[in-house]
Amino acid sequence: MARLDTNRSGEMEVFARVVELGGFSAAARAARMTPSAVSKLVARLEARLGTRLVNRSTRKLQLTAEGEAFYRRAVRILSDIEEAEREAASGAQPRGRVRVNSNVPFGLHHLLPLVPDFLERHPEVSLDLTLTDQVVDLLDERADVAIRVGPMSASRLIARKLGESRMAVVASPDYLARRGVPETLDALERHDRIGFNLARKIEGWRMRDGDGTVLLPAGGSVLVGDGESARRLALAGTGIARLALFHIGPDIAAGRLVTVLDDLNPGDTEEIHAVYVGQGGHLPARIRAFIDYLAAEVRLPGAG
Repeated sequence: MARLDTNRSGEMEVFARVVELGGFSAAARAARMTPSAVSKLVARLEARLGTRLVNRSTRKLQLTAEGEAFYRRAVRILSDIEEAEREAASGAQPRGRVRVNSNVPFGLHHLLPLVPDFLERHPEVSLDLTLTDQVVDLLDERADVAIRVGPMSASRLIARKLGESRMAVVASPDYLARRGVPETLDALERHDRIGFNLARKIEGWRMRDGDGTVLLPAGGSVLVGDGESARRLALAGTGIARLALFHIGPDIAAGRLVTVLDDLNPGDTEEIHAVYVGQGGHLPARIRAFIDYLAAEVRLPGAG
């Protein structure tokens, strides 16, 4: 157990200033300390942790790998302390910035349309939004919430399900008029099937085959890095895509896309979760307000 007279948050704050300001002297001026006192504080911190955090030289200060990891954690802890103090002082009203990372289709078609109403309900909260189909590390990206689509892997993150949506194989009327409507898996294999080049593995299209299912790999002249690009290429008549109805439901309803091989669709779904770091049961009011709002307001077509 840590000694009660160890001011760990104070050490973290000084260390963070050393990193952010690039040296002991600048951090000392900001903290109203002497450079010697700052240097000794960092040395005591390293001795207590049993590892070197910074490599010192006459010209610059460079973080070790352990120092970089400790800095990222320290910044988040200091932010949580500041948030806790603000909540206690303001009756735990949601306020402050929420950093959100969402996949592109959900972000464009479901998250962004909800932003004005959320901000109107919570005028003291601001949003920092990033849309990408790459799976990010919340700590590395300093994100508070990430929207994940698809199966959840085991992790220490907390996940709250926002909904699920069935998958569909679709193409534009123009593409089908030019290439014909596939009615069997063999026929589908002769069509251009828009695939993904994501770092996370997408094995293929799951299709019904007799009493079981098969994985049909994408095959064609184009691969994309996000679902919205696949949707736009399908709309342009480039090929056939397999996407979730939460993404393409309005296109099907408007006739811009047509489903094919419905009888061979196994009915599988994509689940959508909001994931976040939750330690000790504490969640800042700004983050809880955002997640609660999504859970209440998100409406996904093609729910399973």
